[in-house]
Amino acid sequence: MRLSRIIMALTVGLAVVAVPTAAGAAQPQPTPSATTDPTQPPPYPPTTASLTVNRPTIFLGETVILTGTNFGPNETVDITVTVTPIAAPAAGKAPARRSDGTTVAMAPVAYQASAPLQFTAFTNAQGGFTKSYKPSVTGLLTFTATGRESGRTASTELRVLHKKQPLPVTGDSIGTPMKLGGGLVGAGAIMLLLTLAWRRRQRFSGAAH
Repeated sequence: MRLSRIIMALTVGLAVVAVPTAAGAAQPQPTPSATTDPTQPPPYPPTTASLTVNRPTIFLGETVILTGTNFGPNETVDITVTVTPIAAPAAGKAPARRSDGTTVAMAPVAYQASAPLQFTAFTNAQGGFTKSYKPSVTGLLTFTATGRESGRTASTELRVLHKKQPLPVTGDSIGTPMKLGGGLVGAGAIMLLLTLAWRRRQRFSGAAH
């Protein structure tokens, strides 16, 4: 009897110890995600590159500064320039006409452009760059920058206008001062003749007395 009781007590004790172990083994273990790499930083939304000019409108012969941001660090950026004429005459229409009646010749863009229409810039460690550009053609210029490694792209526009020319001196503008001067000379001559006549009259009057 005593031996059977000892065996029963040992059996119950082993059963109590085994229950928590079995319960822990039965709990599901978290499995690593197939798409998550613990050695890589968490993904972030892509950064948008930007391209700006320091002045939106300039006159021909002036220089602008292009500024690019958020491109790839230390990469080469290709920049292309597209030129669209401003106020060019439509097909079949007469060319632009000045107020004095003369016409404005619209030279083709291909013959005017001597500044490069394709060039490169190099970014710093933060993905930014600055580049000076002096257009040699008038019109609406569109700059498009594309990073070679990052593939990021951005664009901006610039208006280039003709230089202001001084007003030409026409025959009418010269004739007006000449007419005014001639009138003053004529008035002076009349005054001189009247003065001489008055003195002569005074002289004869004195002689008669």
